[in-house]
Amino acid sequence: MLMIRFQRIGRTNDPAFRIVVLEKERAAKAGNVVELLGTYNPRSKALTLNEEHVKDWIKKGAQPTGSIHNLLLNKKIIEGKKINVLPKKTPQKDEAAIAAAAAEAEAAKAAAAAPAVEAPTEAEVVAEAEPAPAEAPIETPA
Repeated sequence: MLMIRFQRIGRTNDPAFRIVVLEKERAAKAGNVVELLGTYNPRSKALTLNEEHVKDWIKKGAQPTGSIHNLLLNKKIIEGKKINVLPKKTPQKDEAAIAAAAAEAEAAKAAAAAPAVEAPTEAEVVAEAEPAPAEAPIETPA
């Protein structure tokens, strides 16, 4: 599968990126790019991009990474929703999940407070129906 992704160029602490098309399994640093589509400098926000080639590659099935997808959305090259590319620091809870958890806790608390009436097991029913055999006294040798 082909990917449209960043290839880092530039020196230490001064990043700059090429926007390239390459196989997903290939490392971006390997240099085996299918096509160079443009460049991006995140410090100056300078973007040079061949928009027609980007659209052609997307039509051919190339998948942009999340960061590239968001960049293309900002520049109005493609349409859609942004993708969250940052990892979640804390799990987000919505109101419905909190209400469902509270209702479940209340149900568990009510079940624990109510006296539990258990049905007798099959072995107990059989034991009650049959009288217990009389035990014979144990003889001890004299």
